[in-house]
Amino acid sequence: MIRSTYVLLLISLVAVSIEDGLAQLKNPRSIPYLWKTDTARKVVPLSEFTVAVPKGAFTVLNTPQFIGAEKGRQVYFRHEPVISLSIDGQARAYPLNVLTVHEIANDTLAGVHILVTYCPLCNASVVYDRRLKYRGKEWLLSFGVSGMLRNSDMVMYDLQTETWWQQLMGDALVGSLAGAELKVIPSLVISVEEFFQRFPSGKILSPQTGLASSYGQNPYVGYDNLKGSPYNDFIDKGKIDKRLPPMERVVDVESKGNRKIYPFSLISKKGVINDTFHDKHIVIFYKSGTVSVLDERDIRKSKNVGTATLFNAMLDGKKLTFQKKGIQFADQETSSTWDITGRSIAGPLKGRQLQIEPHSNHLAFAWLAFYPESEIYNERNKRE
Repeated sequence: MIRSTYVLLLISLVAVSIEDGLAQLKNPRSIPYLWKTDTARKVVPLSEFTVAVPKGAFTVLNTPQFIGAEKGRQVYFRHEPVISLSIDGQARAYPLNVLTVHEIANDTLAGVHILVTYCPLCNASVVYDRRLKYRGKEWLLSFGVSGMLRNSDMVMYDLQTETWWQQLMGDALVGSLAGAELKVIPSLVISVEEFFQRFPSGKILSPQTGLASSYGQNPYVGYDNLKGSPYNDFIDKGKIDKRLPPMERVVDVESKGNRKIYPFSLISKKGVINDTFHDKHIVIFYKSGTVSVLDERDIRKSKNVGTATLFNAMLDGKKLTFQKKGIQFADQETSSTWDITGRSIAGPLKGRQLQIEPHSNHLAFAWLAFYPESEIYNERNKRE
């Protein structure tokens, strides 16, 4: 009898503890809690999460279909941005205007199980490997959109354990896999035109997704106005770093656990940035033409923000230094010509490809909310 009473009391205390923990979630619309997540395992407080929409409100793309260049050019605006990915000679493009609606695509390319993600509130596009080795176990994960945000960035969840993951970082935050980290697969954000110029046989996401949606229409009209700010409901104003305008686009690089960002305002001004960061030699290329998907309602009428891509500047053990050459780029060492995707198209190095360093084009407020210690490139600290 005493033992039974003790067990009942313990169960009651655990239930109260769970309820108290869940009460920390910010849930202004009182959206029903439908999770099986082990919230006792967490690396950040539950109070950092805001429930924005119900679980499953976004229909993710699973094993999506693709079309070729001829049809792709008819369906999509040539200056709209895509996530470009190439593995073992197979290339695919995922338009941001489609991912704005779905935010996640679970796909497989050249035998690699990939997770293609885009959070429009942070303009963060990152590709991950869905395979995970953690605590001696191997997982093949599939992901959904939780409906929650942290620092205004999408919180994903895996269907296998319902662990909550940060989209911008790839870290497992709450659940049985808390503490795990997804591996980034390097990708580029370039235009439809630039993708098919580089990959004539490449494939682009088909708009025939089975979801009746108006792709090409931006639901976040005027969101990335340089003088604007993120939605107040989804981020603590105290976490907005004042070193850059909150809606400034930035490109990031990581080296030896340290991080640095490069503002688009400087990248577009210079055209090329050669830099060394903690012994990592990098180059950033910029080309005008690509539009924003977070400006006008019709993205075809949106402002030109351009394309910025980041590569390792080392090739065959030698450091290359680049300069702008019309709409292309040239290295000073061999005078070879390179395109925005880091491929040499003329000269002694024709056909060679620079290694893509993992990066994306984030909005400054979001990146700095997660990585406030990041160094910010400016004209005074350049290392060219």
